[in-house]
Amino acid sequence: MNKFSTLRRTLLVTSLMAVSTFASAQAVKLTLGHGNPVGSPRHTAAVKFADEVKARSNGRIEVTVAPSAQLGDDAAMVTALRTGALDISANSQGAVANTVPEYAAFGLPFLFADLPQAWKIMDGPVGKELAAKTAEKGMIVLGYWDNGIRNMSNSKRALLKPEDLKGLKMRTPPDSVTVDIMQALGAEAQQIKFSELYVALQQGVVDGQENPLTNIYSAKLYEVQKYVSLTGHKYEMTPFLMSKRTWDRLSDADRKAVQEASNEATALQRKLSKESDDSLVAELKAKGTQVDAVNKAAFQQATASVVTKWEGSPIGPFVKKVVAASRAQ
Repeated sequence: MNKFSTLRRTLLVTSLMAVSTFASAQAVKLTLGHGNPVGSPRHTAAVKFADEVKARSNGRIEVTVAPSAQLGDDAAMVTALRTGALDISANSQGAVANTVPEYAAFGLPFLFADLPQAWKIMDGPVGKELAAKTAEKGMIVLGYWDNGIRNMSNSKRALLKPEDLKGLKMRTPPDSVTVDIMQALGAEAQQIKFSELYVALQQGVVDGQENPLTNIYSAKLYEVQKYVSLTGHKYEMTPFLMSKRTWDRLSDADRKAVQEASNEATALQRKLSKESDDSLVAELKAKGTQVDAVNKAAFQQATASVVTKWEGSPIGPFVKKVVAASRAQ
């Protein structure tokens, strides 16, 4: 081989290596959608995730955060995740349960005494089993964020005992367990998108709703709801999910950066959620809202049939695992 041929071959190899290096160094642009407003723990954690993954990838992975249902409601974002049209979503337990029914098990009435108990179970074997079921439906669990212990509000009267709900029109998310709870308490359940809830309450389309205190406060529902009742009737998580199609395209190094960033964001989101719950009773009262404690034992007794129903459902075996884990704490 003459010198010219050797030089040409060297240049070709060098060129190919440069192209390969350039391709591996190209920016990865991802979109993260969620339904909560700016200022909520969910949004703050989503921004934290974006900052962390950018830092851990030396600036290569850029995540654009779209809050306040800009990309559609939670159900629409679940569909987009599964098709690969959306990369990441901090979604809702109810919407994800429509695709992975086992998520409903975590929303059974009066299952968890406090937030750390719920987190411990989600981070253990039961949570890993749920993540495997989620992957089968085209979504990767990056973390289980928190959506708090849920309480009720309405514009008619204080809800101190189960009988006080009879005849009320109560908004629910697209979550079958929540609908069952409302019906067991004698209320009329109506599903309305969270982004449309304020106006629905303002116009009297429904009398009340149920949500964690942080959602009630950040969405300013206290402006159109005089009464908040601390029912603590159920827990909900916020599944932090990536499209499996997006995950499969990432390199091992990128997956590591994404998971580490998610771990940081999950810890922050849970911390903010708990802090919000601990402080918001006083803040809601300062806004002129009447906040009442309730007879929780009576509410638990009135909704016991919901647990029995779900233990006998097609996802009954998983439900029983979650119930057993909660009682073992």
